[in-house]
Amino acid sequence: MNGDREAVLARVTEALQVPAPRHHEAMTRPGTHSVTAPFREWLPPVGESPATRIEMFTRLSEVLRTEFKRVASAKAAAHHIAQLAEENGWKTLALHAGTLNDAIAAELPPTLSLLRIESGYDRDALEAADAGLTECETLVAQTGSACVTALSSGGRTLSVLPPHHLIVAREEQLVADLAEAYQRLAAKYATNYPSFIGFISGPSRTGDIERILVLGAHGPKKLTILLLP
Repeated sequence: MNGDREAVLARVTEALQVPAPRHHEAMTRPGTHSVTAPFREWLPPVGESPATRIEMFTRLSEVLRTEFKRVASAKAAAHHIAQLAEENGWKTLALHAGTLNDAIAAELPPTLSLLRIESGYDRDALEAADAGLTECETLVAQTGSACVTALSSGGRTLSVLPPHHLIVAREEQLVADLAEAYQRLAAKYATNYPSFIGFISGPSRTGDIERILVLGAHGPKKLTILLLP
């Protein structure tokens, strides 16, 4: 056993003599955001056309158990949310201030109570809300994910506490891959990044116990993404 330990440590010591390649530094150029470009080869390629990106995002949403729906307007998005509320008996929808959110909220029926969190909120009330509505930074066709940040999505908790998470985005926010998503973050925030950045790929899930998939283990049980023109 001692010999095995010494052999392993010797290999580790040997490996540490060679510096790890720092690809991200080699690709960084003043005035550019190409830092993630070399890593595109690690994930499947995505077509350039918007139709191809939407097709891939739709397919991955099915795999990830995300409800993905294209809607024609904020009014149509509100209509779909109202249908979900009626079908699931929702009484309260939590949301933050935002251009899309505000336009959708104006079209929601008065029977659905709105819990706005921009001026502060009670944690218990937010957790008791039936659903949470947030905007996002981007949607990533390559992975079927939504990129959310503390600034674009109402903080850290709105996308986590309510059992059903609703995300709204415009088609121009649907990017090809993770590299492009990070490039947009770099271009938008430069040296002043939000305190929280996350990529949401389907409802919260775990498969640790007896390899049985459980949804909603650490967050929302359901995820709906509505894409507007």
